[in-house]
Amino acid sequence: MPEFANRILLSRLRLAAILLLGVVLCLTPYRHFKPVSGLLEEVRERDFISIHTRNTPTTYYEGRHGPTGFEYELMRRFAEYLGVSLTLDARHHIQSALDAVRQEGDLAAAALPLDLTQPDLIYSRPILDLQPLLVYRRGLPPVKDPEALAGLTIGTIRGSGTDRVLRELQAEHPELGWRESSEVEVAELLSQVEGGYLDAAVVFEHQFRINRIFFPGVERGFPLGKPLSMAWAFPASGGLGLQQAANRFLYGLKQAGVLDELVARHFGHDDYLEYVGARVFIAHLNERLPTYAELFREAARNTGFDWKLLAALGYQESHWDPEATSPTGVRGLMMLTLPTAGEMGVSDRLDPVQSVDGGARYLRQLKDRLPESIQGDDRLYMAMAAYNVGLGHLYDARRIAEELGGDPNSWEDVREALPLLQKREWHSKTRHGYARGGEPVIYVRNIRRYYEILSYVDRSQQQYLQLNEAPNGVDEEFPLFDIISPLHQ
Repeated sequence: MPEFANRILLSRLRLAAILLLGVVLCLTPYRHFKPVSGLLEEVRERDFISIHTRNTPTTYYEGRHGPTGFEYELMRRFAEYLGVSLTLDARHHIQSALDAVRQEGDLAAAALPLDLTQPDLIYSRPILDLQPLLVYRRGLPPVKDPEALAGLTIGTIRGSGTDRVLRELQAEHPELGWRESSEVEVAELLSQVEGGYLDAAVVFEHQFRINRIFFPGVERGFPLGKPLSMAWAFPASGGLGLQQAANRFLYGLKQAGVLDELVARHFGHDDYLEYVGARVFIAHLNERLPTYAELFREAARNTGFDWKLLAALGYQESHWDPEATSPTGVRGLMMLTLPTAGEMGVSDRLDPVQSVDGGARYLRQLKDRLPESIQGDDRLYMAMAAYNVGLGHLYDARRIAEELGGDPNSWEDVREALPLLQKREWHSKTRHGYARGGEPVIYVRNIRRYYEILSYVDRSQQQYLQLNEAPNGVDEEFPLFDIISPLHQ
């Protein structure tokens, strides 16, 4: 009898639960309850996917040829994978991106740490390892372990995952305190460290790698804690379909090696410039470039190049020294040879006005003389290589690239062939013979990196000015930061 009574009670409880669920379903808007594939099907029906992101160098930003950035590349490819168009809202910081995707939009892709404690969200498979890193101001005693953090003013980004690591460390080191804000980005943190507002900051390894060249006054300290995982966030109310599609997409990129290629392309080039050389470049940018910036702008207007590209080429040639002279006889700010100067109508190679104008027109001439089959950035990079090594040697390298099974219209393949001009077995078969073919490879690489720095500084000029102006009502010494006090206080 008791067993029978228990069965009746369980049946009644199940019935009550079913009725309650029915009431909830009736009262809950459709947005908050979708079947497994609900949001995915909605995306396909409306023919676009809406993504919340951040405007940062490591996530999404406007480059020379339009939108770019590591996560932007992934978002764009994911939209193509789904067969839909892409719309972005990049006005977010981390927390606002998460809040927004809970209410509207389809996913958040904003260098988000995978956090399974976040309510109403589900996450994709891990995309990238995020290793927290302590960095500090050059000139301070070396900061190589947690014990050295005592007494330092440390900053970090709230919600990025680095704040979570600091809280875990504080449990072991109660004297640890820091300042955090969701309103700052990595560049601002590093700027405040370099400027003395902060002694140190906790960022991620890949973020420091891509930004370090802009902040030569900031030193690498030590890794903090174990790596976290970057992932995309989806509204839990949208079902599992979109998340599962993203997981299949990301898994496919990983298996094909495409994900690793994107990581290497966006985060793997901090060694393009020797670190001390980067510091010298930043110093020259502040001290020398202002004198010649208008010359580069005028030459850019006349030739159609970006003035920052011409300035980057000028720095590679002479370090913006108008009287520079090489042992081989090239002279001036753009280091023109005597025959090139005569061809360009430059009567005085040491005159900065003539040198910049002549160098820009010569680069334009080289680019225009290349075959029409070379397009886009490949065409620009080959023109820059020809500025260094000459068109004849560039054509020889293109033929070698083709002989090796590569694409003579691809800078990536020609770049691999150029150093072979130094080897007799190869240059003996070419029309123009031996060349120091490794030099134009480094030459183009450096100009591209200098151009990145100049573009970054140009984009960030207003931001840097704002960093020195405390908002009304905000602590002038530590604007925007909330102070996390040591546990013993």
